Amino acid sequence: MWLLPLLAALAAPVATAAAVPPEHAVIDAFDAEIPYRPSPVRIGDARHLVYELHLTNFASEPLTLDRIAVEDAANGTVLLALSGEALAMALGHIPSGGDRKGPTIAPGERVIAYLDVPLTGGRTPDALAHRVTLARPTGPHIVDAGRVAIDAHPLPRLGPPLRGGPWVAVYAPEMERGHRRVPYAVAGRATIPGRFAIDWMKVDAKGRFDRSDGKTLADSLSYGAEVLAVADAVVAATRDGFAEPELRADLPDVTIGDASGNYIALDLGDGRYAFYEHLQPGLRVRPGDRVTRGQAIGRLGLTGQGTAPHLHFHVASAPSPLAAEGLPFLIEGATRIGGYRSIGDLGTPWQPGPPLAPGPALPPANSVVRFPE
Repeated sequence: MWLLPLLAALAAPVATAAAVPPEHAVIDAFDAEIPYRPSPVRIGDARHLVYELHLTNFASEPLTLDRIAVEDAANGTVLLALSGEALAMALGHIPSGGDRKGPTIAPGERVIAYLDVPLTGGRTPDALAHRVTLARPTGPHIVDAGRVAIDAHPLPRLGPPLRGGPWVAVYAPEMERGHRRVPYAVAGRATIPGRFAIDWMKVDAKGRFDRSDGKTLADSLSYGAEVLAVADAVVAATRDGFAEPELRADLPDVTIGDASGNYIALDLGDGRYAFYEHLQPGLRVRPGDRVTRGQAIGRLGLTGQGTAPHLHFHVASAPSPLAAEGLPFLIEGATRIGGYRSIGDLGTPWQPGPPLAPGPALPPANSVVRFPE
């Protein structure tokens, strides 16, 4: 577990004659944590570092963030600077889903800064440093919010989880309750299992996901598609006890522990597990089975929590749908043919676009791809 707790209050020598500059004054501020060690991942045609900075207010008064800067720890080069609206959009308050938004942190409250650091020039830093500027009546106060080393282990290069297409890679990193921004604390620590999760849905040229009115599961263009093993692997865990209703309107309410529905977890090795969720009942594999890349292991359905048939796919650090950190991965064999500008455009005609540069990558958010038949 890469947990870096830091008491983020700066100490300064005692001044006897001159006033202490505001940025060096001692204040009771916040605890900063970086619970996940990022790895460079290619998303589309660019490389990124995707991770979080947790800030908990230990002061007796509200603290207002003015700026978060991410630097190359070796030379101080600023790789990402967030302020204003960009800073507010990057923050998620805990608990989420309430009225609290923006850069002010109440006493005892935690915010999570969801960071996406672009890497340019081909160089990857060995470690990142973080500086947080607080807006205070006496002037800006700069806090050293700690360092994190980059995880340089090679990422798994996975085969397609589905055949044919077009398939939309549905995800929205900026969405408050999207996979990227939903922490779970179910086993004594908070994790984000869906950090790199994709919901795959089949679409036609007019942007439709259904054949008719979409009231039944069978109306969906996605429903019943075979899901494929993305690597030679061992089945680590399965759940196959959820039935499906015929009508979407009859989907039952489920608890947090049942949200994944029927699922398969494949042990990819090196502490990585591939998850397939919301599957039809009648899985083709059981724990302990060995599977080969491209082998059909189940069918796409709608069990657990959802509104339409889709394949939820992600890679995590443990064979648990919730008590694990989501890890980056690369997909081979996906050809991008277009996409949507935002998740809000889904259901309208998607826009054709050029393919990605050759090589394995995560598809950009809401891009449209084809897999080999």
